[in-house]
Amino acid sequence: MTHDARFSDADEGPLRLRALDADDLGVISGLVQDAVFPAAEMKWDRRRRRFALLVNRFRWEWPSREAERVRSVLSIEEVTGVASQGIDPRQKGTVLSLLSVGFEPGDDGTGRVVLTLSGDGAIRVEVEALEVLLRDVTRPYVAPSRTRPAHPD
Repeated sequence: MTHDARFSDADEGPLRLRALDADDLGVISGLVQDAVFPAAEMKWDRRRRRFALLVNRFRWEWPSREAERVRSVLSIEEVTGVASQGIDPRQKGTVLSLLSVGFEPGDDGTGRVVLTLSGDGAIRVEVEALEVLLRDVTRPYVAPSRTRPAHPD
């Protein structure tokens, strides 16, 4: 016997999102706000034209639960160049905190994806077209701090 799915049956499975425009990217930006990652977890694959980060993101989508994080891959496709400021590439163990992901459009669909980091750091990723993917790759875990990130006004 089959029955219709109920809201209570919903699976809290891993996120798999794709942003193809600025509105979509705003959703991903909100979900990766306060993600942390060591500088060593950034990679630009020139051959595949992909820039990716392996981050520990806070699970903003479950506000009623205790503070949880999950490891996720944030990848930017169709990359033609990457530049950064406020990051020393030799300091691979430096832990970075992601504040937002935005898009600055250029000509004919090109543009720049800007990853804003705490402490005045930034990563600028030149793209031929906007395509950003967010994919959870581990099970959630209780945040080591056991608190929700907060930002003073």
